[in-house]
Amino acid sequence: MSDLAASRPSRPRTHEPSSATPGVGEPDLEVYRRELTAHCYRMLGSPFEAEDAVQETMVRAWRAMDRFEGRASVRTWLYTIATNVCIDMTRGRDRRARPMDLAPSSTVAEAQLVTRPENTWLEPVPDGHVVTDGEDPAEVVASRDSVRLAFVAALQHLPPRQRAVLILREVLRWKAAEVAELLDTSVPSVNSALQRARATLAAIEPAPADPLRPDDPEQQALLTRFVDAFERYDMNALTALLAEDAVQTMPPFDLWLQGAGEIRDWMLGPGAECRGSRLVPTAANGLPAYGQYRPSGPGGRHEPWALQVVEISGGRIVGLNAFLDTDRLFPLFGLPARLG
Repeated sequence: MSDLAASRPSRPRTHEPSSATPGVGEPDLEVYRRELTAHCYRMLGSPFEAEDAVQETMVRAWRAMDRFEGRASVRTWLYTIATNVCIDMTRGRDRRARPMDLAPSSTVAEAQLVTRPENTWLEPVPDGHVVTDGEDPAEVVASRDSVRLAFVAALQHLPPRQRAVLILREVLRWKAAEVAELLDTSVPSVNSALQRARATLAAIEPAPADPLRPDDPEQQALLTRFVDAFERYDMNALTALLAEDAVQTMPPFDLWLQGAGEIRDWMLGPGAECRGSRLVPTAANGLPAYGQYRPSGPGGRHEPWALQVVEISGGRIVGLNAFLDTDRLFPLFGLPARLG
């Protein structure tokens, strides 16, 4: 939690056109869209639900603009609306999860591809929707760290109000009194909720993963070797880049594998149809990611197969996460519908 406690995303620049033009003296709410999307994504675990929550927040804010008295900042007011929208959206539904949250790891020999519904899964989010684009490199890294897959998945284990307290106190660095006012509760209640939330996360121990660092030559060299090995389908070279206990997941299948050997056997067995794939770089959850295209179309044309999100720690790849819902994810990430 130490890295997360040090992070506080700054106010982002406007990156989408405003749905309504502010009048004279009215605030431009759109300048808060990116940080609100990050907040709602941490709360909900889905970029699509986060977009819906932010849109609802903006609608409610514009409708109530004439009643905004300025006793709190516009930012605080918007976070109050967004947090309550997210808490409402979580009522009566199961938490989103990763495959390792639901069942033990499998082996290639006993693997079964069982599909679970879309709303079961924690979904990846494009960096451009949630990561601070400020000039301070440390702030950008902290922003990436606060949306990494393992951390957001761990947040989903918390009851919604505890989740909100932990995000507001540990990620956004709000004071206890500010959080108490937002949630219409007391400071002792906020402190108690934070203590319980910390204890839950400490028991879960979210797996470490280094944020994407485009200026880090060692990390970039590792990723270059990964892309080269994957596109040549050299599984010996790829396995050499994996940590011994590396994990592979493939939502919407609940199957997950652990161990460099199991991953290699999968790639050379059931996963061999990925041979000849091409990878297009992007970024998801503050981590390196790639649109994977398999040569499965007419004449060997490369068509979407997965969004691969790569987790790195200690100079090794510790997680390969293939999200297979390309019909929804590739447009979200701005990835092409096919490769020539």
